[in-house]
Amino acid sequence: MDNRTQDIYIKILERELVPAMGCTEPIAIALTAAKAKEYLIGPVERVSVSASGNIIKNVKSVKVPGTGGLRGIGAAVAAGVIAGNPDRDLEVLAGILSEQQKEIRSFLENTEIVISEALTDHVLDIGIRLENKEHEVYVRTVDRHTGICLIRVDNKTVYSCEVDRADIKKKDPLTIEGILEFAREADLSLVQKVLDRQIAYNTAIAKEGLSGKYGAAIGKTLLDAYGDGVWNRAKAFAAAGSDARMNGCELPVVINSGSGNQGMTASLPVIVYAEELGVSKEKLYRALLISNLTTIHLKTGIGCLSAYCGAISAGCGAAAGVMYLYGGGWDEIAHTVVNGLAINSGVVCDGAKASCAAKIASAVESGLLGMQMYLNKKEFYSGDGLVGSSVEDTIRNVGKLAQNGMVETDREIIRIMLNEESE
Repeated sequence: MDNRTQDIYIKILERELVPAMGCTEPIAIALTAAKAKEYLIGPVERVSVSASGNIIKNVKSVKVPGTGGLRGIGAAVAAGVIAGNPDRDLEVLAGILSEQQKEIRSFLENTEIVISEALTDHVLDIGIRLENKEHEVYVRTVDRHTGICLIRVDNKTVYSCEVDRADIKKKDPLTIEGILEFAREADLSLVQKVLDRQIAYNTAIAKEGLSGKYGAAIGKTLLDAYGDGVWNRAKAFAAAGSDARMNGCELPVVINSGSGNQGMTASLPVIVYAEELGVSKEKLYRALLISNLTTIHLKTGIGCLSAYCGAISAGCGAAAGVMYLYGGGWDEIAHTVVNGLAINSGVVCDGAKASCAAKIASAVESGLLGMQMYLNKKEFYSGDGLVGSSVEDTIRNVGKLAQNGMVETDREIIRIMLNEESE
């Protein structure tokens, strides 16, 4: 692989594998609010929030870290205004103090917060206006969780950047063949820091989740019900990380493609299998390169937010990494991805919440089943549903399903959730 292509792959990893504390959608709201508060002179007396349907969907039911268990858009805004540090990006709510939790609750109880659905063609769109009697600030975030594109103070624009839709939709430079070539040849010193942080952060939150004190305790339930075998342990660790993260745990995770759940799903099964197999640290690093980049590749055609559950992509990515640990090459890894996608594609995303942990367990299982199928000389063939004539064709088919075919599904999910909220 030439140096220019290697540099592109490394930059993709550095861009996508970043730390975040809490579910990234409420955190994006908190970050936008914190940035607005930075520019507002005086107290906040009124808040207006305009958010795209996918943001509303993913914030509705998940706990906002540092708030003592509060949920929803209002809680995310209040936390950002009272305690957010916008310089910390997706760790904007790190280090909230107990007295600040009281201020957050007081802000929620005593401040008018008006929330509306944005009429926008951006799936990730957040606009927050903070006002008092003399001043107002408006901040807008678009397409990326940290993508602040407009800051307006007292109707004067102090910062703006063009939203490059062409860049968002640009051709994916990754291929499964290229990913494997990069993983085999990469100078690990250039990616070690990113991967070490992923291993440390995501393992820590998985272990915290296994305490059984979070959400529906899917990770702990899997171990209690089905034992400590590596197949089950890989699912349990990934699910346990989500148990903790969806239910207010203040430990950070390293995300993948804008999602902490995807970051944990892509990494934790590989880490568990690497420990079980006793492979070298170098082998683990290279397997993680495969799992992370495969997940990013699968997600690029789908988009950052949609009706398609992103954990399915990450489960296939994880299985590709595990197959590499077992000595698999391009053929084995490509068939693992195809089989995994054929099994579980079409699982809907109905927002961030405790049940995401169960979907993660299912995603990891389908990926590992796809791997076992090929190890046992079984596979799905072109024409079997979404399966195309190659792994890349299959990946493109799934992207079309998610981006085009599931648009109305996404709208209906959002309508159902908004109707439930208004009843």
